[in-house]
Amino acid sequence: MSNILVTGGAGYIGSHVVKELLRQDCQPIVYDNLQTGHKNAIKDVPFIEGELSNQEKLKEIFRFNSIQAVMHFAAYCLVGESVENPLKYFNNNVKNSLQLIEIMNDFNVKKIVFSSSAAVYGEPKMIPIPEEHRCLPTNPYGETKWIFEKVLNYFCETGKLNYISLRYFNAAGADPEGELGEDHSPETHLIPLVLKAALKGNSISIYGTDYHTPDGTCIRDYIHVTDLAHAHILALQRLEEGQNSGIYNLGNGNGYSVREVIEKARKVTGKRISSVDSPRRQGDPARLVAGSGKIRKELGWAPKYPDLETIIETAWNWHQENPNGYEDEA
Repeated sequence: MSNILVTGGAGYIGSHVVKELLRQDCQPIVYDNLQTGHKNAIKDVPFIEGELSNQEKLKEIFRFNSIQAVMHFAAYCLVGESVENPLKYFNNNVKNSLQLIEIMNDFNVKKIVFSSSAAVYGEPKMIPIPEEHRCLPTNPYGETKWIFEKVLNYFCETGKLNYISLRYFNAAGADPEGELGEDHSPETHLIPLVLKAALKGNSISIYGTDYHTPDGTCIRDYIHVTDLAHAHILALQRLEEGQNSGIYNLGNGNGYSVREVIEKARKVTGKRISSVDSPRRQGDPARLVAGSGKIRKELGWAPKYPDLETIIETAWNWHQENPNGYEDEA
């Protein structure tokens, strides 16, 4: 059984990956500060609460657990906040992550799967976006992801580690078995916001209605969180087989506008869900749609839940059963 350190493993994506690791007979060891993660999302696995900046605590984990690989999710990820407070993002997403790589090097751990983002591309020049597309982030969050990808590549060139960087588009949905879901505070992602509006009878804000898109609202590529988690397992297996490092997009290759998502949520929930047009948010590109042919070809990945309606249905099922999220935590 492989011991896998999962930083940020109590978060939305991290907890789904932890579940997949257990299915693969791996032993995830979760390290999380619980600022945005939830301990109830990772029951029955070893858990250490701590900051990514705490080098001594991280060294203890490596010293006593024979870590074979790292999956790194511990990052701040709010675009708007990154614009307002870039120092917070560069300190954690770059500086603290670099310290993690140094500790891995100290303990001769050479495999890492990195949680990256489509935000590295900025405003795309082509749709769908291939991995070879130039990277020109439009916000500090995307810049930190791009910088750390370059850090990983330089370390790789020295022979000190191999990595897979997965550039997520819009993770969405919930565990089809109903155990896990999406619970952020504050919530910034469209689908949970729409579903919470449906539950509470509130309206949903549409940020920007004058983009150069068919209905004037942003277009995004939504990928089911379980499909995303499965991609991490394939990435880990590739590293364990001694294959080359690589960067892969993770999306379905289909784009849906904000208005289309709201309309689909109305269908799934049977609720009216009113919307309010609001100004654009700084740093939001008009279109982000993945070209995911590379990961399909090289890693054999294929989404099990590609349909937007199914993605929303799984999320709706979880939110109905957990209207207050993971609030009952001890």
